[in-house]
Amino acid sequence: MTENGSGDPVGEARLLARCALGAAAASAVVLLTGLGAGGLLILFSGLVGLACSAVGLWWFLAHRGTLRVLGALLAVGAPLAVLSLYVVGGLWLIALVALVLWAGAALCGRASLRRLRTARGDSGRTDRARGERRPRPRRPVLIMNPKSGGGKVGRFGLVERAERLGARVILIDPSAETDVAALARQAVADGADLLGVAGGDGTQALVAAVAAEHDLPFLVVSAGTRNHFALDLGLDRVDPANCLDALVDGEELRVDLGWVSGRPFVNTVSFGVYADVVQRPEYRDAKAGTAFDVLPDLLQGGEGDRLDALVDGAPLPAQQALLVSNNPYVVPDPFGAATARRPRLDGGTLGVIGIRVDGAAQAAELAVRGTQATGLNVLTATRVEVTGKAEAPTGPGPGLFQGPAPAPAPSPVTSTSTSIAVAVDGEALVMDTPVVCVLRPRALRVLVPRYRPGAADPQPPMDWRRVVRLAFPPNHHPAPRSGT
Repeated sequence: MTENGSGDPVGEARLLARCALGAAAASAVVLLTGLGAGGLLILFSGLVGLACSAVGLWWFLAHRGTLRVLGALLAVGAPLAVLSLYVVGGLWLIALVALVLWAGAALCGRASLRRLRTARGDSGRTDRARGERRPRPRRPVLIMNPKSGGGKVGRFGLVERAERLGARVILIDPSAETDVAALARQAVADGADLLGVAGGDGTQALVAAVAAEHDLPFLVVSAGTRNHFALDLGLDRVDPANCLDALVDGEELRVDLGWVSGRPFVNTVSFGVYADVVQRPEYRDAKAGTAFDVLPDLLQGGEGDRLDALVDGAPLPAQQALLVSNNPYVVPDPFGAATARRPRLDGGTLGVIGIRVDGAAQAAELAVRGTQATGLNVLTATRVEVTGKAEAPTGPGPGLFQGPAPAPAPSPVTSTSTSIAVAVDGEALVMDTPVVCVLRPRALRVLVPRYRPGAADPQPPMDWRRVVRLAFPPNHHPAPRSGT
């Protein structure tokens, strides 16, 4: 088939790519010519409004008193001022048209990359799709925390359902300190052939390590508050009882297990500002209020504590926040990866996101330039070592690294050995430096239900250079017409 793409996946992908470029060009034309100089005014005022809003947010987070109030007013007022300018100047319609065209360009561009991936026989589904059928476990043991997730264990009848399916349930006493790893080891000694957890990600990781140690399958029940691990496994987070279907109709995945200085993690390890906030006793009951209250003390207007790290041997100095994840997230989210997803859990690489904001100007740059900002570092690595607190922030923040870490070089700052705050899968800990993060590739056997409502194909990352190459490939010639 042919250039119009009908019945030809590659042709359809090429047509969508050309539609994306056409819509993007149309958006630019509308901005530049729709109302004379109005298009440039829309673009310029929009960027200024975004930068001013980011500056206001920085003042609000990093300062107290009058500057915090001014920051809140600026963060809210700047977008409203830009919107008022559009309305008063009669530019709102052209701004709306340009925005719609750009959104259409992005949708078509992503669809073209997804269609091309399908045409090449790669659905993009990785660990979530390659499950292997296993015999039904004969002596499964599930550890359940009745307090986790606001009482999901009782609300969804997880104990009764698990016992009906043949599992032995161990209920944790919320009023006492419990060593869940010791409970899991005792269950193995008693003959368990599967270990599972209905609880938060921190508890999941501790029991998962015991399962990996004894090469037993591990069952995840999404009874925690956020259930990031369950999300990336494609499990049902609305009704955790559906996770128990794996006991009778399951398949097994092999995924990576993270380790940070001898402690396992399934999602993330956070250092710096977020880890310091999590340490506060009041954080669990009032997360947003606690963060707003303590952030000025931690950031100190951009002069707060920093951390030095080595990423595959290359220095990453003076970071305010550092997130290390068990496989990279698609969308960098340095504050817990709350909205991002990992397209695979068996890639054998750590994701690394570092943030360094020295003041309002760099906060504005981060808002306008996004991942191209000098204050944001996005890397992948096999080993991350947080060496300690930086003595003092010097010079501008490091630039963006994409992909593997750069070659080792002398660090511009020195660090002192100390204890630092660490948040491991959201659990507040204190560890002595150096703190080392590594992965054990495919060390964990996870038993999941065959039907997983969240196991959708991951979206391909948007890459305009790929879209351009797809729309106009080198040495591409249209197919000859019939009869010529």
